[in-house]
This record gives sequence, structure tokens and C-alpha cells, in this order.
Amino acid sequence: MSRASDRAYGAIRAHLLSGAVKAGEQLTEDQLAQITGVSRTPVREAVRRLEDELLLVRSDTKRLFVADWSRDDIEEMFTLRQMLECHAAERAAERLSREQIAALEQINRELKAAVELPAPDVARFLDANRVFHEVIIEAADSPRLGQLLGRLVEAPVVLRTARTYSQENLRQSARDHDELVTAFAARDPDWARAVMGSHLRRAFHTFARAVGPA
Repeated sequence: MSRASDRAYGAIRAHLLSGAVKAGEQLTEDQLAQITGVSRTPVREAVRRLEDELLLVRSDTKRLFVADWSRDDIEEMFTLRQMLECHAAERAAERLSREQIAALEQINRELKAAVELPAPDVARFLDANRVFHEVIIEAADSPRLGQLLGRLVEAPVVLRTARTYSQENLRQSARDHDELVTAFAARDPDWARAVMGSHLRRAFHTFARAVGPA
């Protein structure tokens, strides 16, 4: 993969996750080339990667769209994420170093600071949330697990879920993280799995209420 393609991939991915485009919105390679400042060839390579990550989709007529999902699609994605990330939490509980646990505590303090602003900083919350979960996945010490979760954790589902959260929802997420850290410090894989499961199911139901009936 060329450097130009990597730059295009990063720029397009950031554009998609920023909320600057809506789910289901059509895009063209020319538009993306203008956004990224590179030619259409590296844009095509970047688009293929983003299609693999389910962030972009092609219609039967080969037109390109920002991915949008039905409630059933979203529930499946959350279910898969729950299966994988609960397993990651279970493995991490037995592998996290003291330094990594301390890092999780610091990251969650940063997340709480974003939440407690008069107008919660959702972008900052998302950044801290992403890093928190990345530490857990890294500690799970399973490259295959990390690759699979990479397609689910930072999908727009996460971004769109966070944007539907009230300040109390965001505080609850921080409390879940606190309990996860406590479970990790206790080296209790069953506890860690249970907390991660409830954390992700709560996120799904918050999203589902915003999306509406199936």
C-alpha cells in the first residue's frame, strides 16, 4: 500500500467518523480526491479498505455510499462485538500489567473530564473510549481478536451511539469503565466478562432507542 493511499485512507476515514457526511449519503471518487488532496488511484485503494471495514458500501450499480444499517444489522454488530470484546476482557484480566491498569485509570479520568464539561465533549469522549478499549484488546494478546474487533469498535455505530447519549449515559459509561478496572485489578476474568457484556448491551439499547423500532 502506497503512502498516498495510506494518507487517503486516514483522511477519508476521519471524514466519515467526524459526522461530516450522513449515513446513506452518496460519495464519488472525485469528491474524495478533493478531500484528501491525492489522485483517484490511491483514493480507489483507500476506498477498498474502507469497504472491507464496512464504512463504505457499493450499490448494485457500483455507486459509493456511506454505510447505513438496519436495526437488525446494528444488533448483529453489537452482538458480535460483545462476543469478541467479552472474550478480550476475560483474557486481559489475567494478563494486564500494573502499568496497563494504571493507564486505564488515567484514560478513564480523561474520559470523565470530557463528560463533566457543561457541554460534554463527545469527540474527546470517543478518543478516550477508543484508547481504553484498545489497551484491553492489546492486553488480551490475541492478534486475530484485535483484527476482528478493529472492524467493529470504531465503526460509525460507536460514533452514532455516543451522539445519542445524554450526559448521564456518558457518566454511566465511565462508571462501567471504573468497574472494569476494579475487576482487572482483582484478576477476575468472570467479573470482567460480565461487566463488559452489560456495558455493551447498554450501549446497544441506547442506540436502539434512538434508531426506533425495527
